[in-house]
Amino acid sequence: MNRAYRLILEGALDEGSVTELAERMGIGPRHLRRLFLQHLGASPLKIETTRRIHLARNLIDESKLPMTQIAFCSGFKSIREFNHAIRLSTGQSPSELRRAAGAPQSSARSSGLELRLPYRRPFDWASLITFLRQRAIPGVEFVTENSYQRTIGMGGVTGFLTVKPDIKGPRLVAILEIEGSSGLERTVERIRRIFDLGADPIQIASHLSRDPKLRQLIKKRPGLRVPGVWDGFEAAVLAVLGQKLTTPGSNRSVTRLVQMFGTAVDTPIRGLTHLFPGPEVLARADLMKACIDNVRADTLRRLACSTMRSHLTFSTLRTLEQTVSQFGAACGIDESTANYIAMRAFGEPDAFPSRERGLRRSLAGLKPIVPPAQAIDLANQWRPWRAYAAMHFAQ
Repeated sequence: MNRAYRLILEGALDEGSVTELAERMGIGPRHLRRLFLQHLGASPLKIETTRRIHLARNLIDESKLPMTQIAFCSGFKSIREFNHAIRLSTGQSPSELRRAAGAPQSSARSSGLELRLPYRRPFDWASLITFLRQRAIPGVEFVTENSYQRTIGMGGVTGFLTVKPDIKGPRLVAILEIEGSSGLERTVERIRRIFDLGADPIQIASHLSRDPKLRQLIKKRPGLRVPGVWDGFEAAVLAVLGQKLTTPGSNRSVTRLVQMFGTAVDTPIRGLTHLFPGPEVLARADLMKACIDNVRADTLRRLACSTMRSHLTFSTLRTLEQTVSQFGAACGIDESTANYIAMRAFGEPDAFPSRERGLRRSLAGLKPIVPPAQAIDLANQWRPWRAYAAMHFAQ
């Protein structure tokens, strides 16, 4: 059920049905509805409608977008459906809500669209932003203790994103500087995935705290999240180039890759100079010029070609087992690296990169390093939250 809930938050019901979602979970639609009602008190469709309403309310209060645009950006199929859902939820029409909210405050501070994205407390911003800062892509991302900034491309349109904590409450402020609002709903879900805003830290901590070692780690870092990424292909490329859960890898080859094959862009943000190269570019690039060895260059080409031909897709609708199998078959990526990609790119809560030496050393403590098979045995007790356990041991 946790996986189904996360998929709904990421838009699984935008174009699919509850029956199709249930099939992906390997259960019947009636059983899926029963699980949602039992554990969440609402049906899958109700959860999806609530998600759309929250985004719509945010846009009504914080932006100057026309109501028609807000309706479709929020995932509603028609203006009538949008108006009915808002009135049923709030007792007011969208126009009445906007008049009550007054002029958007963001207009005085930024030319971009400003959104406020809530999260459940506790939320360990410091650990998350440190993880992102250590792995920031030169020219594409610029990360400080108080903000995350990056270049983005959506539908052929270039822009940039800034995310920072909101000092007034449990939410993040996201400023989106890009022309138009096409694909805004998906953009919001990408931001939510980077910062793992859909996580329920109390539920996760309650389960993992059954392990005495993890109980102590959770006390030190309550609300630790699994940092995501803006783009799945980007995450896979970085993993192939040596980025791991316990080490950021070398920036040298990544820097050269971006400078030689990325698209140069002009932004007012210091350090942001390029868009990350897409699969259509890397599929035909001479990667040796970026000082990438033959083995990794071959893997990257296979990764890029498989992505272009849709043999490899970065869809959260697949199970962890399907994801690992797909990466292995398409480009020869090993199981541990595929698990790391699943953690970062898909927000897979049960992914566990069992072969990472740094992680196995942390699991061992003062004892000899734990073999991969033993690491998996140890991690089975943490299911379905192995990715969060891995994050705690990797700190």
